[in-house]
Amino acid sequence: MQLGLVGLGKMGGNMAERLRRGGHEVVGYDHSPGKRDVDSLPALVEALSAPRVVWVMVPAGEPTKATVKELGELLSPGDVVIEGGNSKYTDDQVHDVMLREKGIGYIDAGVSGGVWGLENGYALMVGGTKEDVAKAQPIFDALRPPTPEDASGQAMPGVGFVHAGPVGAGHFSKMVHNGIEYAMMQAYGEGYELLAAVDLIEDVPGVVASWTQGTVIRSWLLDLLVRALQEDPELERIKGYAEDSGEGRWTVEQAIENAVPMPTIAASLFARFVSRQDDSPTMKAVAALRQQFGGHAVHAVQAQEAERPA
Repeated sequence: MQLGLVGLGKMGGNMAERLRRGGHEVVGYDHSPGKRDVDSLPALVEALSAPRVVWVMVPAGEPTKATVKELGELLSPGDVVIEGGNSKYTDDQVHDVMLREKGIGYIDAGVSGGVWGLENGYALMVGGTKEDVAKAQPIFDALRPPTPEDASGQAMPGVGFVHAGPVGAGHFSKMVHNGIEYAMMQAYGEGYELLAAVDLIEDVPGVVASWTQGTVIRSWLLDLLVRALQEDPELERIKGYAEDSGEGRWTVEQAIENAVPMPTIAASLFARFVSRQDDSPTMKAVAALRQQFGGHAVHAVQAQEAERPA
């Protein structure tokens, strides 16, 4: 099958390579000249045979909105746009209405797999009509992990791919997936910190590695933590600063809107905010209050720190 792919970064570039290995033709466009097959979106559309399928894999937000809008001016009725970034699901619904007016189909695809997807395959959560998804199904099948077999040797359906519902359902599913990911990473990080904090444990990386087989907390994330500790046993080369790319916030927002208790995911999101503070104003207030009501000692700011200009 032929596919136009817009965005050839870490994810998009690997996806293009996996598709080509699977026998598909990929025409790629990127702002970087060294990566692309064509030098513009009009040239990409011109290089594809109708009905066209174009996958957008650029950063969420304005870059995605601008790309989808331009494709809406270039594509023809019967073509399909797949948006595979980490967009907010409500943006997908706006894009769908805009493209439907022109007879162009739209699919939102939540993609998980990171830089390992080239070899291992990607987990795909898509939203759209059955007709549009069917047009792109060969692409999804090439990107997803190999379908495993059950004990009787029968292929297990649904592994690594789901048509989650109408437009918006794909990115909503990926949003929740990433919220869960936040909480899992936070739990592993807290466990690591406790192991490292006590003198009793002499081999922290070894303990973490021992959990990867036969335990109920084994996972791919845990395997990646083991890999990180092998490269840097005390994580001395990494600053304890964690960004959030939006999905964790949106997950908590939806939990509030739908009255779903989500204390663990919410706490993991707030922990990332804390990681960006060298000197937490909240904890300054907590320390001051403890001193006021109980006379508890506080740690004074060093003179040279106090004299820093504002």
